[in-house]
Amino acid sequence: MSSTGTTGHEATGPRGARHGQETADRLLRAATRSGAQLIAEAADLVRGWAVLADPIAGAVYSTPAAAAADGVHAAAAPLEHPHCAQRPAAGAVLVLSPTPTVPPGLTDHVATTTAALLEVRGQRAAELRGEQMRLHTTLIRLLLTGHTAAVTETLGGSRLTHATVYRLSGADVPTAHEVLWRAVRPSLAPHADACTLLGRTDGELIVTELHRGGDDGRILRLVSRLSERHHLLAGMAGPLPLAEMSSAHSDAAAARHSATPDRRIVPAGSVGASRLTHLLSPAPYARWAGSVLRPLPPAHHHLLLVWLRTGSKPRAAAALGLSAGTVRARIRDLSRLLGADLEDATVQAHLLLALRAPAPDPETLRPDNPGDPGDSRSGPSGSPSGPSDPSGPDRLDALPDGLLDSEAVRAWAVGLVGGLEPHLRIALTCWLRHRARTAPAAAELHVHRTTLAGWLTQCAEQLSRNLADATVRAEVHLALRTTRNGPDDPAALPRRGGRTYRRL
Repeated sequence: MSSTGTTGHEATGPRGARHGQETADRLLRAATRSGAQLIAEAADLVRGWAVLADPIAGAVYSTPAAAAADGVHAAAAPLEHPHCAQRPAAGAVLVLSPTPTVPPGLTDHVATTTAALLEVRGQRAAELRGEQMRLHTTLIRLLLTGHTAAVTETLGGSRLTHATVYRLSGADVPTAHEVLWRAVRPSLAPHADACTLLGRTDGELIVTELHRGGDDGRILRLVSRLSERHHLLAGMAGPLPLAEMSSAHSDAAAARHSATPDRRIVPAGSVGASRLTHLLSPAPYARWAGSVLRPLPPAHHHLLLVWLRTGSKPRAAAALGLSAGTVRARIRDLSRLLGADLEDATVQAHLLLALRAPAPDPETLRPDNPGDPGDSRSGPSGSPSGPSDPSGPDRLDALPDGLLDSEAVRAWAVGLVGGLEPHLRIALTCWLRHRARTAPAAAELHVHRTTLAGWLTQCAEQLSRNLADATVRAEVHLALRTTRNGPDDPAALPRRGGRTYRRL
């Protein structure tokens, strides 16, 4: 028998009792300092390694650090690691791997005592968590109202300059909030290089990471795991300067409306991204966009983008933190300024195309600059009408000649919608014209709503696109118009007889 261990008799005798009390005292003293110290003390007592593994965060504490991966794997597959002692502790799993010379009784005593102390620390943290969560929510609201200086002073001065915002929604948000809180272990300690704020308002979870212009991806990985585990949908925006926190906040909500169970977290930068914009001739595209948007105050560009990306005024209002009535009133005012019916599906697709356009090159706007052949505002001799054209700005209900008439654009459109069968194409065109409302589209097509819903499912599968995404619908609408050979009239819908397809 090895002289380094204790026998079963010693473990139950006076010496074993004293040794057990000494072990408990060491663990208790370590627990009063920190969770990391407690795990380190447990590893030292079993002369091996110890890891506290969380299902979302991975290794919360690990001694030594190199054992983190082994501890997480052991917690996930305990049957593959029979030599490890495991105990549930504070929503995580404590994993101890002793050396062969350590008696099982000592390992069991260390594991049980350490898990109990972790539970006590967890309960104490839970008592303070409610107050801390309210503080985090207050700081997020201050950022959204523009009080960035007050928040940065609280968090450590001017070191924190940018923010990345995540907005998550789902049925399990309260539980997800607590799980992410344990995983992130947020701290408001000053002079940190990064700080994470977690708040819950109006049934959604808001995660705001403050940093110095870039992040290491840790919060993104945690949010991604959390979304999968708790079936949440998330939108992400940033990094953006703290002064643009409100824009990041609304952009994240707009991006979340593009999320699906197959893609649970969507960056705002990918929402509305289109291959089409890269196929357009830059100069006429930028000139047309600048012309149609000229009457529009620049401050309202963001409101229109959020509205078009979310697909409805109530959703846009929730994303922007405004009332639905305010959003409706502002869109009515902008419709008058632009001289267009913003409820029209074609106008909405053109407006989104204009808002995506790159900034025009100042050289292309000079009066002595020769006009582009594709510019609809160029005269017969090729001289541009320019910004001072007495005919006024271009209109949203019609694109300039040649903008979508290139071979590259047509190839893109044919590749997207060219494979649709005639009845699917007619049904999809009608549905998009009715702004994705199934009931009026089905009435015009003279088919049952269930039939139309089935056809739309087939369209989504054939196009490999998420038709619930408002920006995808705008792109498909433009592709259908570009490849149109006839009117796509519901009256031309092929009929097969029977009640569902009868002509009224």
